[in-house]
Amino acid sequence: MPHPNTACTPQPVTDPPPGPGPGLSVVLGGTGGIGAALVDALRARGEPVLALGRRTEPRLDYADEASVQSAGEAVAQRLARSGERLGRLIVATGFLHGETASGQRAEPERSWQHLNADALAHSFQVNAIGPALVMRHFLPLLPRQGRCVAVFLSARVGSIGDNALGGWYAYRASKAALNQLLRTAAIELARRNREAICLALHPGTVDTGLSKPFAKTGLQVRPPPQAAAELLAVLDGLTTADTGGFRDHRGQVVPW
Repeated sequence: MPHPNTACTPQPVTDPPPGPGPGLSVVLGGTGGIGAALVDALRARGEPVLALGRRTEPRLDYADEASVQSAGEAVAQRLARSGERLGRLIVATGFLHGETASGQRAEPERSWQHLNADALAHSFQVNAIGPALVMRHFLPLLPRQGRCVAVFLSARVGSIGDNALGGWYAYRASKAALNQLLRTAAIELARRNREAICLALHPGTVDTGLSKPFAKTGLQVRPPPQAAAELLAVLDGLTTADTGGFRDHRGQVVPW
């Protein structure tokens, strides 16, 4: 991990004049699940979009900050070369269950008796630390004038005020950490550009590998294309009054 004083953040490109279009959309986690559906929906609109993930080129892996930095630099080079502006930064990554970096199996905890340091560390790496590194290396690429949006997919279970059921310790805590990070980033981003919007977005229950094993009978589970259309509708309707907030796929406010 680079020393905090190391100047490795990509420098903001010279802003092109604000145009009528939305600009380039960069989707992290854009190769599967909700992220891939968002990429497809944006392409169907005829908008420029770049998907980034562990299997893309450039590669972006939260376990390797150098790859996050390199991906940010590649985006900066594209913007400088093409004259595009970064209109949307969408972070559609998350970890609830599965294999951790050490090869152990992690599942949502039903009790404190199931708490495990490895699962906790991996959840925070993917759900909070990784997005924080994205903030460091990608937020400086957003334009200093004109509307732009940075959205991080969070989860309603990351809401402290809405937690009435308990359980899912690692996922809840890591998403709550993400919410605090982006709330803080939204304040700093507004100082650079008063028209910039940064917020957390709860996508609802979507038919993906992350949520499928836990979809309860009778719960509304939406296919990824429908979820993507709903999320983009929310993004399109955001104003600067929404920055630093937490909303769901219907545009409704979620308590912190």
